[in-house]
Amino acid sequence: MPDTWIEPFVVQQGLPPGFRATAERVVAPLADWIMREAGGKRPFVLGLAGAQGSGKSTLSLALQAALDARGRATAILSIDDLYLGRSARFSLAERVHPLFRTRGPPGTHDVALGLALFTALGRAGDVHLPRFSKADDEPAPRANWPSCPAPPDVVILEGWCVGAQPQPAAALSAPVNALEALEDADRRWRTYANDQLAGPYAELFARADRLMYLRPPSFDVVARWRGDQERQLRDRLAAEGRPAIATLADDQIPRFVAHYERVTRAMMADLPSFAALTLQLDDQREVTGWSRSGR
Repeated sequence: MPDTWIEPFVVQQGLPPGFRATAERVVAPLADWIMREAGGKRPFVLGLAGAQGSGKSTLSLALQAALDARGRATAILSIDDLYLGRSARFSLAERVHPLFRTRGPPGTHDVALGLALFTALGRAGDVHLPRFSKADDEPAPRANWPSCPAPPDVVILEGWCVGAQPQPAAALSAPVNALEALEDADRRWRTYANDQLAGPYAELFARADRLMYLRPPSFDVVARWRGDQERQLRDRLAAEGRPAIATLADDQIPRFVAHYERVTRAMMADLPSFAALTLQLDDQREVTGWSRSGR
């Protein structure tokens, strides 16, 4: 079918002209793949994983546009929109470890809310999907949550750690970076996060019928990609005349990304073996190839 959604999508999202070719080469075939995999299941849940800044949000929106054009109602739930607010994270930091003040690692999401949303999305009626304001570092007011008629045909659960597996206890012993070596010498922070992956997060990720993974070429590009995101956020806030309260300066990004390093590296090693589809990215986030695990 002609993909008439591409041009309006590129214009609406303010994407570079080159995305048209990516949409035809990558997004359209993926939308067709999702429809085949879904069969008659409703809602069909696609887990979409990828390192910070890898393009998950843009791909999710593009898949939604492509699937809508194919007559499939699609809802997107980002795990970022399940982040705990500052007070909840600071309470966790006091109880468990100070590093939990920083959002992102397993343990800093409202997993119970995510599970409740999947239950609601499986029933008839309108569902309000949460939103988190990274500019304010707080959940957006419920009045600002968009409404979605349920059940949709497809739900895309996207996030940096979607599908991440807990590591064996022995793998937690050696720190992966200076943050762990200096600020988590007793392993309390990484052990708690690992236990979360083994428990509530595993239940949430199990809701996905298929998992798709955007694999970076190396961990080294993640800080640059995250930096791109932060600069775009600061530019948007400046254009709106809003203060950049909770954005990161360039020199803060390496430490922030270090919070994600252990799980990101483990996903790079493990996910291609069990994700239904792995898309290999180059350092410009272009898809250079893909592979299937057979699962």
